[in-house]
Amino acid sequence: MASERRISQVATTIPVRNVQALAACSADELTAEALDRYIRPDIDQDAVLEEHSDELPVIDLGRLLNPESWEEEAAKLRFACEEWGFFQVLNHGVPEEVVLNIKRDIQEFFKLPLEIKNLYAQQPGDLQGYGQAYVVSNDQKLDWADMFAIIAQPPEARDMKRWPGQPLTFRKSLEDYSDELKKVAGSIATTIGKILNIEPELMDDKYAVQAVRMNYYPPCTSMSKMVLGFSPHSDGSFFTILTEVNSVKGLQIRRHGAWIPVKPHPNALLVNVGDLLEIMTNGRYKSIEHRVTINAQMERLSISAFHNPKFDGVVSPVLGSTTEKVLYKTVSVGDYIKYQLSNKLDGKKALDHAKIDM
Repeated sequence: MASERRISQVATTIPVRNVQALAACSADELTAEALDRYIRPDIDQDAVLEEHSDELPVIDLGRLLNPESWEEEAAKLRFACEEWGFFQVLNHGVPEEVVLNIKRDIQEFFKLPLEIKNLYAQQPGDLQGYGQAYVVSNDQKLDWADMFAIIAQPPEARDMKRWPGQPLTFRKSLEDYSDELKKVAGSIATTIGKILNIEPELMDDKYAVQAVRMNYYPPCTSMSKMVLGFSPHSDGSFFTILTEVNSVKGLQIRRHGAWIPVKPHPNALLVNVGDLLEIMTNGRYKSIEHRVTINAQMERLSISAFHNPKFDGVVSPVLGSTTEKVLYKTVSVGDYIKYQLSNKLDGKKALDHAKIDM
């Protein structure tokens, strides 16, 4: 599994100032020049529709795995993937203790002094570790966030030097959480394959690689309405599973040209279609553009688990009929993810790289 490690080492990011430390500065210490790179003049360009925040589809994984209720729940999943590209999963089977442990340890990690967190900092030319991502120029707008990223699956791809030893339970919590999410990912991938009439063995590797990114969004008292925690983008994954660590909201998805705030059920996992799944379904399932806004008074934390095929494999469009036009190229998984990680976040622009010119 050396190829999985090599992807994180080929995609690079320019080091920038730690945002958690920046947010802790006094008003006198914050210069206009330091803050200017975070201010988004176009942040209010599209409407935010709070009234639609409770409409996100809900999938019951227990019913999806039950032969007696599979057909009805699979129809809901198909609708969610085709019309929303985003859904929440209840009865997912991840033990409550596993979820509570990883939430606790992530919060404790980001409370550590900066010099301790920096022991796990990204190394030049490697996206694994503590730092930022998608910074490719010295003049682009920056996200108001820090992150910690690792490759968690398969186990042989893990670089344990990157796994924090503090708090002491972190490695065990992360391993348990990653293993449980892999089971959920397998159930989702298998069901998607069944809906699409794809042979089960062809779906087995679609979630083989799991990259976990833990996100920390500090509060921004003076200009929370002018900065973003994550720029608008779609994920380059097959699909992504997200856990909200605390109760502070901020995730928004783009739907019909407007932003819809996501207010998930407290026990739900959030799942979104990634670019590679859109390619495989020839555009029937849509990867969803999303962004993260910032709270003025409270920090926000989340965990994103990106599930991908093996990096040395390929993804090809699976057509629904003999008359369907092919809209996407066959792509190398490694090349596509490398391309996506090596460019700044810009809506669904990375996916244009895979589309066939008409």
